[in-house]
Amino acid sequence: MATLMTRLREAEKLLVLCFATFMVMAGQGVVGPVLPLYARDFGVSTAVVGLTLTVFALARLILNVPAGLIADRFGRRILLVGGPILTSIGMFGSGFANNISSLLMWRFVAGAGSAFYMSGALIYLIDIAPVNRRARYIATNQWALSVGVALGPGVGGLVAERWGLAAPFHVVGVIGVASAIYAAFRLPETLRPRTDSEQATPSASEVKRIVYSGPFMAIAFVTGTIFMTRGGTRATLVPLHADGVLAWGPGEIGLVFTITGVMTLFTLWPATWATENLGWAPVIVFSGVAAALGTFVIASIGTPVWFVVGNVILTLGTGTAGPAPAAFVAELFPERLRGLGIGLYRSAGDVGFVLGPPALGWLSETASMPTAFRTAGCLVAAAAIWFFVSTRRNNDSVASKPLQ
Repeated sequence: MATLMTRLREAEKLLVLCFATFMVMAGQGVVGPVLPLYARDFGVSTAVVGLTLTVFALARLILNVPAGLIADRFGRRILLVGGPILTSIGMFGSGFANNISSLLMWRFVAGAGSAFYMSGALIYLIDIAPVNRRARYIATNQWALSVGVALGPGVGGLVAERWGLAAPFHVVGVIGVASAIYAAFRLPETLRPRTDSEQATPSASEVKRIVYSGPFMAIAFVTGTIFMTRGGTRATLVPLHADGVLAWGPGEIGLVFTITGVMTLFTLWPATWATENLGWAPVIVFSGVAAALGTFVIASIGTPVWFVVGNVILTLGTGTAGPAPAAFVAELFPERLRGLGIGLYRSAGDVGFVLGPPALGWLSETASMPTAFRTAGCLVAAAAIWFFVSTRRNNDSVASKPLQ
């Protein structure tokens, strides 16, 4: 009975966190379809419109590590409550912006809120999850995240059509406040009091030993290239390739994105099963190789059928990369450095997300579209191979053993 009650309490914390994640990500999804139109109304160029996305991601990149340090020092709840509040402030400010400069400033604030909440949520998940079910907990939260992102844009479009382009930002502001209140009342602190031996500040040498170790450098490279593939290949090159080579319009491209988006939701659970039963290494290597293969198929064969097949393979790779890398990072860092580890891991992904689209876009213009695809494929495959070799070289049993 005691074991049953413990599991029920664990499940309640997981479901409460997932609902908070759903609210936060649905809120961010609400502004997706209207943000470029809203920014364009200030009379700026397309490049400046793109900055509204860049500054949001840049804020996350800059603040992931500080968020992790805050979690290690002051606890997880400050991020789970403070993150949505910061997001709310940024969204309300964006809705009332009267020029592009103020809009960019408030988008940075909203990005800071995203960095705080998402870092805090991942650390919290690792805290509450039994070691043998960490991948499952992370996958469940990613499912909630994906559903929120999928549903948000539809709501945002309807709100904008009825009440104007600024209205979705105000809606998200309200959702952010509601999420903060919900987290404050339903999510207890999980940072346990430190023992006397843990009170001392971690030495720089201890942190360097982990951060510069082969396994962490390899998983950071894997994460960066996977996010580069999601943002630079799938979100940037794939639509341009479909338009330029296949002469597809928004309808056909959107259908492929819908199919692969739904597919991503259903790749999480096989990836979780494989992580728990086969170990992290096979899943991480598979995700990198599959993503690379998908990019090569898209670049090499210019027919509609193979374009769809390539996107399916690509999604199989990027989708299965969800739970395993974060669970692996949790094993590399001791509990008192868990926030720092997650912050560094998330920053590695955001580096790929920020640099991938412009770098691959530039390569497609200066060389060719297939060259950009193949370059991305080579990088993500190299990352997977490096991870495999690095963990083997370091005799890292964590990476390869099944979870019991």
